[in-house]
Amino acid sequence: MLDVRRLHLLRELDRRGTIAAVAEALTFTASAVSQQLGVLEREAGVALLERSGRRVVLTPAGRTLVAHADAVLERLEQAVAELATAREGIGGPLRIGTFPSAGHTLVPAALAELARHHPALEPMVREIDSARVSDGLRAGELDVALVHDYDFVPASPDAAVDVVPLLDEPMYLVTGAGTASGGDTLAELLGPCAEVPWITARDGTTGHAMAVRACQAAGFQPRIRHQVNDFRTVLALAAAGQGAGLVPEMALAHRPAGVVLTRLPLFRRSKVAFRAGGGTHPAIAAFVAAARVAVAEEEGRG
Repeated sequence: MLDVRRLHLLRELDRRGTIAAVAEALTFTASAVSQQLGVLEREAGVALLERSGRRVVLTPAGRTLVAHADAVLERLEQAVAELATAREGIGGPLRIGTFPSAGHTLVPAALAELARHHPALEPMVREIDSARVSDGLRAGELDVALVHDYDFVPASPDAAVDVVPLLDEPMYLVTGAGTASGGDTLAELLGPCAEVPWITARDGTTGHAMAVRACQAAGFQPRIRHQVNDFRTVLALAAAGQGAGLVPEMALAHRPAGVVLTRLPLFRRSKVAFRAGGGTHPAIAAFVAAARVAVAEEEGRG
């Protein structure tokens, strides 16, 4: 009989590429991961792994088993969800991931909604970049998360994670007074900022990749001066004449004086993510409903 926990390790190895990366993500030692994968190979009766330089790659049999592992782990999430529906009331910890701009707009309203309807639920919020949410869900560090992707930076498909749409919002070019921008195409709208400093999110984030690729699509490489993840700081720096940046509509509610806004033909799409098969879990379903209430309230204020 194949052990489910070892199947989980094999799936993570397929995603992360090295035993050391799997061990770090799941808080095991590398030797423990290697030992458990060896046991799984003996259980399977065929070679599942082979070395390729410093990496370990899956054999065809290993990849076949990963496909089955995805289905098995999804069914287990469904089973946990069905068992949870049999209990009376919704309670206990709910580990929530969020990106920064949702953390100070949607999340407080969503938590207030949860408290009104499910006071026994114990939400715990952790700020995390959307690019790292999938790893957090797969490792069991998060139960549910608000995530987003952008035009030019679509989300990578992940069989271990399901998402439901939440909000689509336009992106804006933000500059200080004196930087004019106009036109219809991205090149016309961003072109006047080709020679000014840029304010982007930090390297390795989806926001950074979005800004760089948008500028490249407009025909230039941005000259990045500031790297900050909080859109409120981007707005403040732009108002102080420190450069140009891109922010979503949600971030504009409390913009400072002196900021010039130009709507762009680009969008950010926010979603709720959770482990595949877990969407019917009462706590996750309650969070999705509360997040939708928070979006409706935010749109009402706009």
